[in-house]
Amino acid sequence: MRQLARLAAFGLALVLLTGASPTPTPTPEGTPAATAAPTIHEREYWIKDLGIDKAWATTKGKGVTIAVIDTGIVDGPKEFEGAVVGGTDVSGAGTSNGRTPVDVVNRNHGSWVASLAAARGTDSPNAMVGVAPEADLLSVSLGFGDSATVPFTEQVADAIVWSVDKGADVINLSFTTNAQSWDESWDDAFLYAMKKDVVIVVAAGNRGSGTRSVGAPATIPGVLTVAGVDPQGKASVEASTQGITIGVAAPSEKLLGVSADGEIDEWKGTSGAAPIVAGVAALVRSAHPDMPAVDVINRIIRTAVPPAEVDKVPDPLYGYGVIDAEAAVKASIPAASRNPMGDLQRWIEVYRRQEAEPVPTPTATPVEIPPLPPADTHTESGSSFLPSADELRTGTLPLFALCSAGILVVLGVIAAVRRARSARVRR
Repeated sequence: MRQLARLAAFGLALVLLTGASPTPTPTPEGTPAATAAPTIHEREYWIKDLGIDKAWATTKGKGVTIAVIDTGIVDGPKEFEGAVVGGTDVSGAGTSNGRTPVDVVNRNHGSWVASLAAARGTDSPNAMVGVAPEADLLSVSLGFGDSATVPFTEQVADAIVWSVDKGADVINLSFTTNAQSWDESWDDAFLYAMKKDVVIVVAAGNRGSGTRSVGAPATIPGVLTVAGVDPQGKASVEASTQGITIGVAAPSEKLLGVSADGEIDEWKGTSGAAPIVAGVAALVRSAHPDMPAVDVINRIIRTAVPPAEVDKVPDPLYGYGVIDAEAAVKASIPAASRNPMGDLQRWIEVYRRQEAEPVPTPTATPVEIPPLPPADTHTESGSSFLPSADELRTGTLPLFALCSAGILVVLGVIAAVRRARSARVRR
């Protein structure tokens, strides 16, 4: 203790002599730990923001099949193992199972779309998980432009019919034609799917790619058209478009997708917003297996949340609002009497063709008409210079009799005149 006191006194004296002020000994600081990169699950902000994780408490989409009609879902990445239950190619350039991307430029597109809808990566935080990770997928590969040998309109019609026949409950179409009208062959294909109780989800299109307003197939009555918003829920400037046919909105920026090489890429566009909604439709159909497609669509739009600045819905940018997956699955919504997105059958009747009225079947007993008498026997005519028997009887003989009588009268008159003159001479 005495030694410590001496040292302290010595230190104080030193301070006084040198004029230095005491400073506390700095506390040793540990080396700051490197900030951990967010996991893939953490980067999928829409899972939490849209209430998808809460909807998973009810269902993850088991028992529902989503058809992805796109460039093809690649075979290989672990996120698709056990997810794809069937496929086909309608482009004429792919493989029969629809698992080979047919578009060199957009070869990742179909896989990105499918992974947002139903990727299986639930076992690892660095594997991508889709909105409906237990739903099944159908891969239908089609090609755009020169990447296909079959006309595009024919590809789409064939793809829809095939998907319906193979048991699709939801069909996702993440493409646009940039035109409001569509080929008449699509009428029957889309109507076929709707009559078979299939939910059709379609991307609205992107302003960044030159689309100013919603184009077909997003303009077809009865489909659920999806616009895009940024992570803050505001309408995306580049990755969305606008139009009166928009039903709901979903994230379209800073999206993730499993690419054809198995890597997870970041991308944007309503092509990604659509499969998010398709996944929600799968959750609804799984939670309510007997619910008609019309009611599935109605639940999704009625539970959507419009932004604060939107006064009236549907809005040309947001439709009925940003989707709420938990509410769509769990909320109590009355059954719909009709499809809130329109009636394709009625549209066809008004704008395409009016079905002809059925021809009535005659019910009166046919009237029997007696046979006509046999025709007169034809006789060969004689010379044109000689009168026929009929002409003699009806024309020549009466005329001859009249002429003869007239001549006799004239001769009698002449004879009478002569006798009168002769009598005068004698006198």
